[in-house]
Amino acid sequence: MTGAGPSSPAAAAPPRPRIRLADIGIGPRRPPGRPAALLVLVALAWAVFQLWVASPLPERLGVLVFNQATIRSLHLAFAVAIAFLAYPASKRVATDRVSVADGVLAVLAAASAGFLALFYASITAHTGAPTGFEVAIAALGMALLLEATRRVLGLPMVLLALAMMGYILFGAWMPDLIAHKGASFAHTMTHMWLTTEGVFGAALGISAGLIFLFVLFGALLETAGAGSYFIRCAVALVGHLRGGPAKAAVLASAATGMISGSSITNVVTTGPLTIPLIKRVGYPPEKAAAIEVAASVNGQVMPPVMGAAAFLMVEYVGVPYVQVLKHALISAMVSYLGLLYIVHLEAVKADLRGLPRRPRPDWQHRVDQFALGFVGLGAALGLAALSGAVVHLLVPQMSFAIMAVLLLGIYVVLLRASARHGATAAPDADAPIRRMPELGPTLRSGMYFLLPMGALVWNLVIEQLSPVRAAFWATMFLVCIVLTQRPLLAWFRNDAGAVRDAAWHGVQDLVDGLAAGARNMVIVAIATATAGIIVGTLTLTGVGLVMTELVTALSGGNIIAMLVLVALICLVLGMGLPTTASYIVVSSLLAPVIVDIGAQNGLLVPLIAAHLFVFYFGLMADITPPVGLASYAAASIAYANPIRTGVVAFRYSMRMALLPFMFVLNPQLLLIGVSGVFHTVITVASATLAGFAFISVNQGWLLVRSTRTERLVLLLTVFMLFHPGLFLDPLVAPYRQLRGPEAEAAIVAAPRDAQMRMFLSGTTIEGESVERGVLLPLGAPAADAVQRLAGGGIRGTRGAAGFAVDSVVFGSPAARLGIEPGFQITAVEIPNERLHSEWMFVPALGLIGWVVVRQRRRRDATAAVPA
Repeated sequence: MTGAGPSSPAAAAPPRPRIRLADIGIGPRRPPGRPAALLVLVALAWAVFQLWVASPLPERLGVLVFNQATIRSLHLAFAVAIAFLAYPASKRVATDRVSVADGVLAVLAAASAGFLALFYASITAHTGAPTGFEVAIAALGMALLLEATRRVLGLPMVLLALAMMGYILFGAWMPDLIAHKGASFAHTMTHMWLTTEGVFGAALGISAGLIFLFVLFGALLETAGAGSYFIRCAVALVGHLRGGPAKAAVLASAATGMISGSSITNVVTTGPLTIPLIKRVGYPPEKAAAIEVAASVNGQVMPPVMGAAAFLMVEYVGVPYVQVLKHALISAMVSYLGLLYIVHLEAVKADLRGLPRRPRPDWQHRVDQFALGFVGLGAALGLAALSGAVVHLLVPQMSFAIMAVLLLGIYVVLLRASARHGATAAPDADAPIRRMPELGPTLRSGMYFLLPMGALVWNLVIEQLSPVRAAFWATMFLVCIVLTQRPLLAWFRNDAGAVRDAAWHGVQDLVDGLAAGARNMVIVAIATATAGIIVGTLTLTGVGLVMTELVTALSGGNIIAMLVLVALICLVLGMGLPTTASYIVVSSLLAPVIVDIGAQNGLLVPLIAAHLFVFYFGLMADITPPVGLASYAAASIAYANPIRTGVVAFRYSMRMALLPFMFVLNPQLLLIGVSGVFHTVITVASATLAGFAFISVNQGWLLVRSTRTERLVLLLTVFMLFHPGLFLDPLVAPYRQLRGPEAEAAIVAAPRDAQMRMFLSGTTIEGESVERGVLLPLGAPAADAVQRLAGGGIRGTRGAAGFAVDSVVFGSPAARLGIEPGFQITAVEIPNERLHSEWMFVPALGLIGWVVVRQRRRRDATAAVPA
């Protein structure tokens, strides 16, 4: 015998590590062998391409530098190719193989989508006069895009896109209210596919830039083990309280929601671990699922990602990314704190308890756990922030490189500290939680996961890098963590023999994370591309003006009726759509409606408030029956009725339905017009208390069950706290109008980045006479009013009737507000001298105190009665 026996060195040698591509799932279709590996390679190529175009290397090396149209075209080419390869045509088709027909469709779809990249110079050379071949490619691309959308997103998005296409082609035969002159088939295809006005518009550009990086960032975090770490930290913090696991689910969804791009993704990521926990302490299945749904949908309003809407708002509203996050922060905090309060009230009403504690250690050990947990975490992050601030102050040119080295050092230190606490690489990281984890070890086991998020915020706020570049460097830091955490943990645990296998495992984790990022982006890329059809319809037909007239006619000009009508339309339009697509659709169609109708009726709504309003109600479609996809996902995990789950989840989310109305009527809730620390604290505290009061009204419970009178009193305090001007404005006007020299002086004296209330009159390009008010951001202070207005995008001259608008800077805040050359600025408004509306908080607190005293007496009287 010449072969190796069982005891020979060849037989005893361990198998050579290798990357397992065929085991990685990209979609519902799971073919074996080489087709699966090919599908993963396409996903990896997409991720590498996106990292390349986001990096500084193309500009520095002068190699493979792509323009925006080319990037968008190739981005969609990857997405549609994966859609046809990974998603079968129907549920009845076998998922264990890729058919030849789907392979051909994938190639044709990728070629059609990449046509703009391949022939960009030729297409732009004869813009407006496409060849027959180009029109045919555009038509083929549109058809294949809609088929990919049907496979990935379902029919609702396809039907909406087809309705818009029909409106373009048959506009002349529409009812008079919505009729337009129509467009030819060739012109429609050219507009939608061969320009950047339709499918390859701004929405797909944001998807190809910021959204992909943040989705990839979230996928790598999840692959590294951060999701499990956040859940276990939340359970360790609050799992022992009343309804503790449900509160932990809220906190975990807040943490994962910050970097998640979808409420449904949030549900299926955290739900399998949190929903059984919530049920275990006594919540019924429908309530357990509804808590997870409400928490996951809340994650979409939580900065910094906000379901990718934050990046789209930067494009649509024209404000910096950090400014969007600032405006969205209070409402997100109020929503999450309110949900924690709902969970607490449900636990109190049902007398539910938390998870059993572990045996209590002695007091020295408890102090040590607290010190090494919270204090250690705070000290590490505080030291990093302080060091960074000093470095940036002393050597601003070198601060980025120095901070990178500093963060790597802190990462190694924190990883070393986690080595003896069963960090995220432990095989039981996703095992069911049946007892309270120890707080200190749990916190220390993954503190280094906070560093990439800290690096992201640092690059945005201190280094002031572009959001794309900041996300790129944070992602690269996370790539370093994914590759090194396993081998370093093995080294720190003195297991040198396992370092090699751990290193290969790290490479496998990186491949898994990159593939997961591409897999998650298929939905977003196709959704934004298809939503571009809706945006293209607006630019081609002017249907946005029709929507304004339609809502005006139905609401009769009443502000509240208009907002209710817009909210209902958002709920309908958002049904069955992912977060990003829902926002694009509702913001394109309805955000301008709120601004225009509000201005016509004396309510000047900031553009960011209108966009957040429609965003919130577009999200509510994920909850509400009969098409609440997040409710269906959570119900399947909880073995609950999906319709009842949706109803309960909507009740839990009603504060999200109230908040948008309040911040449209009172923009201070978005920190607009709020100055100073004290004013900010008062605004945040009053909004939080108002949210709690509304929840108590909704739940019928504060300390004990509330009477009808108590609920009515609490409802009154809700409006007093959310919108104190509602009671003072009828007594004393909140603003006074200035003209002439007084108006000029007010413009010059306005604070930096102030939103000046201005009133204009003039004739539009279409020949329509208008008189409207706007909130114009002014930017930095200037010596005179003309320069100050230039900061908002208006170039004008002084005249007898006011300022004449000579021209408007393209893409400026003035252009986004619909200001046109030839308009006259006739007047401005400044706050009137009157009693501060915040004094209304005092009687509101008195009314809440009255309800608390009444309920405390009833509670004490019940407790005194012998059982």
